Amino acid sequence: MANLYADENFNYAVVAHLRAYGHDVLTVQEAGEHSRDDDQVLAYATATKRAVLTFNRRHFIRLHKQTLRHYGIIACTDDEALPLADRIHQALLACSNLDGQLIRIIRPP
Repeated sequence: MANLYADENFNYAVVAHLRAYGHDVLTVQEAGEHSRDDDQVLAYATATKRAVLTFNRRHFIRLHKQTLRHYGIIACTDDEALPLADRIHQALLACSNLDGQLIRIIRPP
């Protein structure tokens, strides 16, 4: 399963569902890394070998284009917790290696 780092605005209910799927998810709050800039969030995730979970798609897509040296960025559109967690889980199962990857999780129409 994946090692993930949920940024400050990520829905905790989604985190709980991802943990139930067996993923190791650390939140910014649990890490004591409150009020960090996006580049600091990515740096912390990289230092701890975790992929970032975020709703802040625009900024993290920009950061991904600036550096491929990270352990993954999962940029999501907000949705109900269980369906979103399921889409993230399915995407993670389909991706054998998150290193340097940008995964976009889009809410279906």
